[in-house]
Amino acid sequence: MPTVFLTHDPEMLEHYYGARAVRALQEIAEVRLNPTGRVLDAAGLAEHAAGCAIVVSDRQTPGFGGFFEQAPDLVAFLRCAVDIRNVEVETASRFGILCTRATPGFTVSVAEMAIGYMIDLARNISDSVVEYRSGRDASVRRGRQLKGSTLGLVGYGAIARELAPLGVALGMRVLASDPFTRVQEAGVEQVEMAALLAQSDFVVCLVVASEATENLFDEAAFGQMKPDAFFLNLSRGNLVDEDALERALDERRIAGAAMDVGRAPDQRPSLALARRADVIATPHTAGLTTAAIEHQAFDTVAQVKALVAGEIPPGAVNADLATRLERLRR
Repeated sequence: MPTVFLTHDPEMLEHYYGARAVRALQEIAEVRLNPTGRVLDAAGLAEHAAGCAIVVSDRQTPGFGGFFEQAPDLVAFLRCAVDIRNVEVETASRFGILCTRATPGFTVSVAEMAIGYMIDLARNISDSVVEYRSGRDASVRRGRQLKGSTLGLVGYGAIARELAPLGVALGMRVLASDPFTRVQEAGVEQVEMAALLAQSDFVVCLVVASEATENLFDEAAFGQMKPDAFFLNLSRGNLVDEDALERALDERRIAGAAMDVGRAPDQRPSLALARRADVIATPHTAGLTTAAIEHQAFDTVAQVKALVAGEIPPGAVNADLATRLERLRR
């Protein structure tokens, strides 16, 4: 049986991997846990994963090039997440190490969170809760209903495809903007981003993060939104110019915002924005449900099973350069 090292610290292990997946992994491999209680740097990863053929990495632990250079026994580096931007795949490939990613099992959870955000923003739920919990009577505020409102989806990937029919079911007009995808679902209108921003009551950022989309939502983008519209970010913090968002809120060029991500560590919302009364923020937990985290954890279990069987696992991104796989096939 190969030895597998799980990089997760205790919080990540509990919330983003789970006991069931650990037990399933232990049935097919020798499992070594991160003993430090903290996120590992390259040297720490090299020390504690020494002798392991497979590393299963949480999203906070990068696949350092320096680690791959110091890991002569490593055959495969499995990321328990979709995002592998902080995995140095090129370096891993140079040493014949396989890299994999998990599939997006969080789409339902994130889409449901978007609905929750919209209801909260529209009906001022968090404001009333805060006032009551402070021992005061809550102010009476008039809200708006989602039915008849316009939902704008910027980016039309897996989460947007999950969210769009929920909006339609609620009686919303649903717009989508994505230059790389043809939208064909019933009840969803594909428009240019400028038209979406100008018409939407709720603008939801679901764009894939890349160098090309850095600060996609900037001064100009917020300037095109309606003053009574809300901005929601459930993708990545680097898609948003946070100074521009703060100015748009200060000047009341938009009505408010909700965010599960930002530029703080672990892609959490920045405190400067999260502390505002016109912002709803959660600590990068939109995909944190049992079903969602077990989906990705068991993706890695399936990948280990494939490796043990001498097969290329699903989610491999550099299989043609992973020359060390022969070690497991022997």
